[in-house]
Amino acid sequence: ALSMSPQLQHPSAEVREYACASISKLLQQKHVIPAFVQRDVVRCLGPLLMDHSLAVRETAAGALRNLSACGGFDVCDDMVTNDIMTPLVALLKECSTGLDANQLSPKKCREMNQLSPKKCGEMNKNYIEDIANEAINLLWNICECNNTALYIFNKEGCLESVLHYMKKFATNVDLAISVANCLQAVTEDNPDLLSSFNSSAQQILETVMLCPESTMKHILLRTLIAGTIWNIKDTIPPSSLGSTVNAILKIFSESLAIDAGETIIRMSGAEENRLKLAVEVGTEENMSDITENCVLSEDDNMEEIPKGKLRRENDVSDLLPSDKWELKEVTALLTAQQTALEIIVNMCCSEDPSDDEWEELSSSDESDLFMENSYNEGSGLLLSPLCLSDEVNSAFLNNLIPKKILEKTAFPNSVALDICMHNPSWKPLIKKLNAVQCRALTCLQSILLVSDVDCLGGASALQSLAQHLSQLIFSKTELPTDIEFLEAVTSALRALLQTMASKNISQCMTPEQLLALCEASIQSSNASVRVNVVSILGISGSVLAKGQDTAETLKMIGKFLLEVAMKEASLVVAGEALDALFDVFADGKEAEKAALQIKLLPALKEFQPVFRMRMRKEGKGQYSTDQLCVLDNVKMNLRRFIAYQETLGKTPT
Repeated sequence: ALSMSPQLQHPSAEVREYACASISKLLQQKHVIPAFVQRDVVRCLGPLLMDHSLAVRETAAGALRNLSACGGFDVCDDMVTNDIMTPLVALLKECSTGLDANQLSPKKCREMNQLSPKKCGEMNKNYIEDIANEAINLLWNICECNNTALYIFNKEGCLESVLHYMKKFATNVDLAISVANCLQAVTEDNPDLLSSFNSSAQQILETVMLCPESTMKHILLRTLIAGTIWNIKDTIPPSSLGSTVNAILKIFSESLAIDAGETIIRMSGAEENRLKLAVEVGTEENMSDITENCVLSEDDNMEEIPKGKLRRENDVSDLLPSDKWELKEVTALLTAQQTALEIIVNMCCSEDPSDDEWEELSSSDESDLFMENSYNEGSGLLLSPLCLSDEVNSAFLNNLIPKKILEKTAFPNSVALDICMHNPSWKPLIKKLNAVQCRALTCLQSILLVSDVDCLGGASALQSLAQHLSQLIFSKTELPTDIEFLEAVTSALRALLQTMASKNISQCMTPEQLLALCEASIQSSNASVRVNVVSILGISGSVLAKGQDTAETLKMIGKFLLEVAMKEASLVVAGEALDALFDVFADGKEAEKAALQIKLLPALKEFQPVFRMRMRKEGKGQYSTDQLCVLDNVKMNLRRFIAYQETLGKTPT
């Protein structure tokens, strides 16, 4: 494979195309990428983006796309260093021009592709859009990984070309989705690009966002465009921001309302029926007729179809074979739902809008877009995401937990999972189903952190939510071990218990359940999971300390937290355990009794110099500035807490 460099320079376009396609296939294997990078694969393939043959351009762009997708950040950095952006930008601009210029002249077309005059226009049009699709995906991958690429994108005015491709959304939704993915990436944290979004650019995005098509691909397209518009919200006049945000939420609502499990069951059945019909008809061509909108007529000459197109059906650059339209639809739906949830999290963490913006937002006619009714009698949850407080500094989603987000936190449909498990092509959907659940839990956590209790539906709604999270954790015979799920569910539970504790709302989980969760999760390799469970125990312990006859339980909690503080490898987790101890044993007769029985004071006095020494030895270089700041506070609080405990010992009883 590494000896293909001469073939890339071969006079025959067909040989060059074959070499690019072969490299494209190999680059899907991560272990071979370093060898290709060492042999300057970028400098070999880069010039072919402007090759005389359109087929070579497409296969070269596909190979580079696979390299960027499978190689990661370091490889993308190397691609930018080797000047991939120069031919890529040139290709994008030329293709953009070609979309409107009736493509190329018939003579030039025949020279580049050796096609008959009859086929020239159609095949050239398909080629330009297909090349653009590969190039846009390559641009997306690189700009997402490399700031220099983003700078070049801004400087070279690539936005105009990229938006031009979006105008094809009505006839080429796959290209439009690629463009939307790229736009969402390049508009995130890129203030220098905002000035390029004039009224014409915004009109293009608005047109796409309002398209009525109901396929899953179109739902994904609208979701991605909604994310882009959220990224450029600073360009929107305050008087229009409210209606814009409500339009964004309407799109997310549309996406999240669809039951992915039921969709998998339905689409799997549709695929089965289609394949059965294709077998009855008895020809591969008829299967294509059923699955594809654009089919070959009987007088089409198969030799005129570029060989690269057939060879590359299963490449990363094509993602899924063309006859998997049901699978593509489900994949698009799950991607849309995951994207919507991630953007809602960003909305929760966004800077606060001005008074005028909120006033416009809250007065909009579409303020109840998430749900037709603002109250669900079954769950007691107020469902509008725009339940705004009068305080401007309240967070963006100061509202009750939207029903659709809450539904996504449940485990995936067991029948759908079974279908995916027994169909190799559908098996990757299991990971996507789990990802949607985890994003929903993260979204739930974000809303809990920025909303007040009244907007969350009151005490009964929070207790119902606690029961729901408890079922997610304890419903199976063994506690969950999946790290991503465990981090998401413990983060949501931590935020919920903190909210409940701050308002003296009784908690539904028993101390025994919490200790079981903590004892299992403290073994997790993920430090965030360990921080969460230690914090959860601290919150619950501080509530118990205010009750009666809780000393025995407080002893168990205290022993657990002491052991974590003293034995934990991560200083951050150890610091969290100390903080939790301070909270649990801060006040109350039961806490004083338990502290004496576990000898808390002498244990902490003995541990104090050890903690200081660890901070000196391990602090610099291993932890961020924010983490070190938190650890400094823990060290100071440890000194104060020891002094406080010593005072309690001297106080006459």
